[in-house]
Amino acid sequence: VVEDAEEILVTLQDKRQIKAELVGGDEKTDIAVLKIDANNLRDIRLARNDSVEVGDYVIAIGNPFGLGHTVTSGIVSALGRELQRGDRYQDFIQTDASINPGNSGGALVNSKGQLIGINSAIISRSGGNNGIGFAVPTKIASNVMDQLIQNGEVKRGRIGVSIRDITPDVLDAFDLPTMEGALVNDVTDDSPADKAGLESMDIIIEFNGDDIKDASDIRNAVGLVIPGTRADITYLRDGKRKTTKILVKEVEEDR
Repeated sequence: VVEDAEEILVTLQDKRQIKAELVGGDEKTDIAVLKIDANNLRDIRLARNDSVEVGDYVIAIGNPFGLGHTVTSGIVSALGRELQRGDRYQDFIQTDASINPGNSGGALVNSKGQLIGINSAIISRSGGNNGIGFAVPTKIASNVMDQLIQNGEVKRGRIGVSIRDITPDVLDAFDLPTMEGALVNDVTDDSPADKAGLESMDIIIEFNGDDIKDASDIRNAVGLVIPGTRADITYLRDGKRKTTKILVKEVEEDR
């Protein structure tokens, strides 16, 4: 929405149009922060990260097809959705609330009016709503927002492992004790994971107190940690549970 824009205008509910400054954007999460100079603004409350459940009633707010401030309703259809792999960080909330072109960047709120996500994408053959919309959860959006405001960019963490999901075939082939978690394929020499004692075939099941269900979970969890932070990591080795501290370092990216 804001990429390559020469001028950005924000239209408020009272029809005021105000020029906005782009504080920063993060392509990997599809989140940008704008700054406007205006009076009589109200901020929205953020829901707790662990309060969203499948089946919750939700309202999507946006500007579909340029029709102005529009609200649609539905439920949370699923959590932890991923549309594509690659270098994007995704943990989408899926909803059947009508989301159409123009809804991107709008709020997805719960029945208490608390923000649970930022509308981001739809799956549609026709380009219109098919009842499958996706929103970036506040856990990711607020982390990105804070970093953009403080630093003008997002710095992501890494621990130096290659990982994969545990499929039924992988479970049988390696006689693993569980399908939940992220299986460590390889550990980079002299990386945080190497120094913390992780090895190939370990299964990461928790990171900083959050359960790790698959490879996407650990990638998102580590990526949200500010580099230089020590985190708790729990893993299974030969069926035995182990917990240790790990120093998260910064992802080296082309700038």
